[in-house]
Amino acid sequence: MSNNEKTIGVLGGGAWGTALAQNAATAGRKTTIWAREEDVVNSINENHENSVFLPTIPLSKDLKATSDLKQICQNDILLIVTPAQYVRETLKNINPYISEGQPIVICSKGIEIESGKLLSTVVAEETPKAICAIMTGPTFATEIAHGKPSAMTLAVKDKDTARELREVLSTKLLRTYITDDVIGVQLGGAVKNVIAIGCGVAQGLDYGESARAALVTRGLAEMSRLASAMGANKETLMGMCGIGDLMLTCSSLQSRNFSLGVLLGQGKTLEDILMSRNSVTEGVHTSKALMTLAKNNAVEMPICEAVYKCLNENVPVKDAVQELLDRPLP
Repeated sequence: MSNNEKTIGVLGGGAWGTALAQNAATAGRKTTIWAREEDVVNSINENHENSVFLPTIPLSKDLKATSDLKQICQNDILLIVTPAQYVRETLKNINPYISEGQPIVICSKGIEIESGKLLSTVVAEETPKAICAIMTGPTFATEIAHGKPSAMTLAVKDKDTARELREVLSTKLLRTYITDDVIGVQLGGAVKNVIAIGCGVAQGLDYGESARAALVTRGLAEMSRLASAMGANKETLMGMCGIGDLMLTCSSLQSRNFSLGVLLGQGKTLEDILMSRNSVTEGVHTSKALMTLAKNNAVEMPICEAVYKCLNENVPVKDAVQELLDRPLP
């Protein structure tokens, strides 16, 4: 079977999973999306639209949906696009149907809260027969679903496997760049969500563009320190999965994390913000896991810590910002 004939199964019927499935289907790949919600499955199959999580965007008539885990696992390549905190549960459920050497591509961004483990470790623990890959980068679901051009990073330890996956997952509108730095790409995708919340807070407080630029720059420094301490290559973060993702997520209200920070800065409570949303804001969860990783690796991450305090210790945003400004100069 040629790479172009390989089939793709997308697990996760949210906005991002739907966008990735739409991108693959419109490029001529035989693609099926799995969703837990029957109304999502029916909406895609009958109306060619995800009316719940990605409304008003017409989907390819070739894109099929299912709620059958065994059926979705019969595809050659699986993309896991469930929220990060549900990845382990998803992998446990599909493990009986996974074949030896079947590629599982994690497209979720985050760190498991309870264990502090990266999602690649979760894959190794729950689906040991699979080959793990990570796909991440600066993308918004609506833009990908509309067919606008973008690029991502695809990380696999074995570069031959990475090249094969790239042939299947790359399209004319979604370019993929490969690396073997599986740890680095995951840290970039996870940490940027927390920094984006901090940037949103600064926006909500009307602190200006200069403050946001400083937060992005120092956020990249925090990301790089943690990556180095965990054995990743800092240079990885100069690509799509690091600085590229930071630029996008820290500057647009399309970002769930940035927009949450803006609302916090404007005086809204975290509880009210989350109750008004039907999708997960990963940075809220990741902030907790990052504190564990930072402590275990003896890495200072003051911006991420400030965000954590606002989200989990009810520290007022202005107090958290003042604490950052009062830090001694290096």
